[in-house]
Amino acid sequence: MFPVFLAFLLTPWISRAANCISGAELGSLDRDALSSVVTKVAGAVIAQDESTLQSLLLPQEASQWDGIRAAVEQAAPLVKGGQFQLRNLYLLDAGDQSASQDTQFFCTNASGSLTVTINMSALPPGRYALALVDAGGAPMAGQMGVVLAFDSAATAWKLAGITLRPGVFSGHDGDWYWVRGRELAKTDPWSAWFSYDAARYLLLPVDFLTSPNLEKLHQEQELIVPQPPKALPLALPDGDRTWKIEEVGLDPALHEADLGVVYESTGVTDPAALRTEATAVLSAFLKVQPGIRANFHGLWAYADKDGKRTAIMELPMAKIP
Repeated sequence: MFPVFLAFLLTPWISRAANCISGAELGSLDRDALSSVVTKVAGAVIAQDESTLQSLLLPQEASQWDGIRAAVEQAAPLVKGGQFQLRNLYLLDAGDQSASQDTQFFCTNASGSLTVTINMSALPPGRYALALVDAGGAPMAGQMGVVLAFDSAATAWKLAGITLRPGVFSGHDGDWYWVRGRELAKTDPWSAWFSYDAARYLLLPVDFLTSPNLEKLHQEQELIVPQPPKALPLALPDGDRTWKIEEVGLDPALHEADLGVVYESTGVTDPAALRTEATAVLSAFLKVQPGIRANFHGLWAYADKDGKRTAIMELPMAKIP
């Protein structure tokens, strides 16, 4: 989790393709220059060296520093005990653009056998790079997506954005959740659907990159019937009342395989009453979808009333009646 990226990276609606060179095809000068900066960024994250990170920040992104610093501090458990390992490196050239625009980069390897697509929204003209980095040996298998931008004034690569995620939930990586999704697809569609979501989240530290592997995952997930998103809103009878579930989705805020459940609240405001209501909703949900209890760590409850959504609590499965 902890996405801290430039605004132009957030919306994947694409209008134009630009140039991309992937790691193995990079010239030695570009590769060495980029690797040097990425090494400094990743090393600073692992060491929680905020002064080095700030010194590497692109001047135009100075206003983003507080968010980056908070994200790096919160991600400390993800990378603790790890060693920097560069997984992939992509050089992105949007220098021919005349203005900021939605941009798509196709990154194909030398043999032409693999193409990775990187989508960026409202991208200003310039040169950029994306590095995927692992904290090798860290118990939570932390991973980073590091975006660099070339600062013409300083003639140097600078940090433009970073995301940090775990690579495992309770020791299980993205491949494990992918296999689990396949196993459950016919017997427990709801658990299967969210297992695929967990796999996607754990396989990469960024959401704006797609690959043939991820496309295959998506295609498999789309074959699941019924699909939870299409079953919502969901009415849950519970004695003399009926709860309305509006949304259900993966919620990795605690670095666990949790699901977030958004429900229509009765409007109670007392904290104890809110927790009681939330517990009743989560319990009713698990009675309808019992497989979720066995396949995920816990549930987050989000109360929705008059368009206002409030996070109530997270409960491990063992604490939900």
